[in-house]
Amino acid sequence: MKLIKKYIEKDLSGYVKLQLEEEEDLWHCYNLISVGDQLTSSTVRKIQKETATGSVTSERQKLKLTILVTKIDYDGNSSLLRVSGSTCVENRFIKMGSYHTVDLEMNREFQLFKPEWDAISLDLVKNATDIGQRADVAALIMNEGLANLCLITSAMTVVKGRIEVPVPRKGRSTNDNHQKGLEKFFDVILQSIQRNINFQVVKCFIIASPAFVKDKFYQYMMDQSSKNDLYKEFKANKSKFILTHSSSGHRYSLKEVLSDPAVIQQLSSTKAASEVKILNDFYDMLKKDPNRAFYGFEHVKKANEKLAVETLLVTDELFRGKDVKTRKKYVDLVQSVKENKGEVKLFSGLHVTGEQLSKLSGVAAILRYPLELEDEEEEYHPDENEEENEEDETNGDDDNYDEYTSNR
Repeated sequence: MKLIKKYIEKDLSGYVKLQLEEEEDLWHCYNLISVGDQLTSSTVRKIQKETATGSVTSERQKLKLTILVTKIDYDGNSSLLRVSGSTCVENRFIKMGSYHTVDLEMNREFQLFKPEWDAISLDLVKNATDIGQRADVAALIMNEGLANLCLITSAMTVVKGRIEVPVPRKGRSTNDNHQKGLEKFFDVILQSIQRNINFQVVKCFIIASPAFVKDKFYQYMMDQSSKNDLYKEFKANKSKFILTHSSSGHRYSLKEVLSDPAVIQQLSSTKAASEVKILNDFYDMLKKDPNRAFYGFEHVKKANEKLAVETLLVTDELFRGKDVKTRKKYVDLVQSVKENKGEVKLFSGLHVTGEQLSKLSGVAAILRYPLELEDEEEEYHPDENEEENEEDETNGDDDNYDEYTSNR
């Protein structure tokens, strides 16, 4: 995404002018644009005109439209981002307050005004417009007859191709039929790789499968790259390929592949690997020293109040809600952790790591030192302070007693 202009006032109101350059930018905009923002973009509308004779004609005309955002829809499969709202700036062709939907498109500029730019939004603009934030890891998760070709970026995991080709099983057919089916399957994969993977950007290409399917495919690919000029770049980038094990050819097996220490070591120069490593560090801490690995907003908030948060892990989905108060509490947590010299890692809900973090409420933390928050709760002693106990019985249960229990 290209940053064309940025203007933020002292009160944090202001606007940015951006231009989409690739599909991943749509996801960044989906997280950036909120209900209540003002979006200005050029669009095409059918305009009706009445002639002097009273007849009505219509023509399509390009015009600039500014809407007050009320709804944002994102479809990752068709790479479509639609922003809806009512017009809030006068236009000679469009009535004030009329409802319109704007499709954000590649290579088209748009301007986004926010009444308040919080730290999360500003960081998102900074990261999305950084030329270094690009898809530098590709992965092929496969089994006989099934393969998923993925691009892995710092923000998301995108399935660029799902390949399914029937391969006759050994024993139920001749070896020749099995081999022919396998080669047809491999050839379809090669075509998908050739169409979807840019080896000038990709630093590592992971090939994973159960058993020896990956090895057979890799050998087939190298043989074809020597015979067919269409595939010659595969051999030229031979050093980028990493062969490893996966339990299946389905996309969900990507998590176990990216958690493999050998793969992590080889991916150490890529941005995607850092999120994988941090999430693995959290899970390791949860097993070895659970009092230094908290998840859930309340647990993490209390740990931060004690200056204990060393690394905060949080998904971008928590900042996309329509509830301003809910968004603000997570923004405040992020800012507070940074002020307390903690590190903040923002995970994408479309990345395999973000999906895992979402299952843990979307927010987690690795602590500087162990905490046992439960021990700090007020204990109940029936043989002490009898007068206070009698008063409690009259007034009901103490609201502060055991209000915070661990869900871990």
